[in-house]
Amino acid sequence: MTGIVYKSTGSWYSVKAENGNFYNCRIKGKFRIQGIKSTNPIAVGDVVDFDLETIGDETIGVIQNIHDRKNYIIRKSVNLSKRTHIIGANIDNAFLLVTLNNPTTFTDFIDRFLVTSEAYHVTPILLFNKIDSYNEEELGEVRYLKSIYEHIGYQCIEVSAITGLNIDTVKTLMQGKTSIFSGHSGVGKSTLINTIEPSLDLKTSAISEQHKQGQHTTTFAEMFDLSFDARIIDTPGIKGFGIVNMEKYEVGDYFPEFFKLKSECKFNNCLHIDEPKCAVKDALENNEVAWSRYKSYVQILEGEEENYRTDIYGD
Repeated sequence: MTGIVYKSTGSWYSVKAENGNFYNCRIKGKFRIQGIKSTNPIAVGDVVDFDLETIGDETIGVIQNIHDRKNYIIRKSVNLSKRTHIIGANIDNAFLLVTLNNPTTFTDFIDRFLVTSEAYHVTPILLFNKIDSYNEEELGEVRYLKSIYEHIGYQCIEVSAITGLNIDTVKTLMQGKTSIFSGHSGVGKSTLINTIEPSLDLKTSAISEQHKQGQHTTTFAEMFDLSFDARIIDTPGIKGFGIVNMEKYEVGDYFPEFFKLKSECKFNNCLHIDEPKCAVKDALENNEVAWSRYKSYVQILEGEEENYRTDIYGD
């Protein structure tokens, strides 16, 4: 039988077969020794082949094969540099929820998500959430941040689960597609998804006042069928987003504004660091490239983790 993985809980997978039925499946042992270094060799969104087995009164599926993935989103596990985690597979849209505060989404986190989306051929969309909760000064900061990414060419949408602002716009983008929703804990993923599809009634949790971070309400990634011909993958809140399997000379190619200038650099293999006559550094000095983006680029290049104590614009 063939089906799509809708939920992974570590050793068991909920798979929706072509007949519309769901089956609890386990993985065939050989997948553990196929050189897959991620913590989850099978991810939500994967298309798999499985056989049914009857054990006592229970029928379970045994996954025999994973179909080739169209794409996937992968990240390096924080503080586990050799371990990676596939967040979701076969994705059309990757929505990243961004909040100015409570909790703060820093630019280096946004940039790492965008770089990974570019590298693995997933369309990213930034959702600036909780827009109803900001005062005028904060709205100005949000719109400045938004303008940085719109200038590069990324789609940015201001949303509010409370007022319903632009919810229909998001639903239109999701129609007929598989979308993944990601972001830090507390940015309002579950609340927003409940607004998009109230019948799901996903568990939500308040922000921790002590640490100004969200409480983890989603333990495992899970996909849901929606009433308007769409699928959504809800993911656990992510603290850090480590970059995986990327050579230094290709990192700049996943910053679209850098890639556009690459041909104008004196050296073909310019890293945009110390080289003379570098078009990216010239654009940076002329304020044609955002300093926060360049700082994220250098940080990735040097293999550093995100800095959660920096200002939202970098310094």
